[in-house]
Amino acid sequence: MTRFTVYVTPSALEEIKELPGHVRQRVKRAVHELAENAAPSNSKTLDLTGIAPDLDPEKKLRRIRLDRWRIVYSISKSEKIIDVLAIRKRPPYDYGDLGKLLEEIK
Repeated sequence: MTRFTVYVTPSALEEIKELPGHVRQRVKRAVHELAENAAPSNSKTLDLTGIAPDLDPEKKLRRIRLDRWRIVYSISKSEKIIDVLAIRKRPPYDYGDLGKLLEEIK
């Protein structure tokens, strides 16, 4: 099984710190588990059509659903790296800032 290196962007780290305690622990556990399983069953690939046309095709953007919370992350399989980009509550989060989030990891 392939093990990934997981990085959390500074903005995502701040978002984790502001979460309610019980949610924070679940998010931390989910992020930690990404190292072993980059695409868990509660995750989904996000469609980047029209949002990031210049994104490296090797990178995939996914999200994990934890009740009303979403963990947005990118996977680079060739480099074995996962970048956690954001932890957001849905609704109201609508993935409208994906382009901006991707700029953080270029």
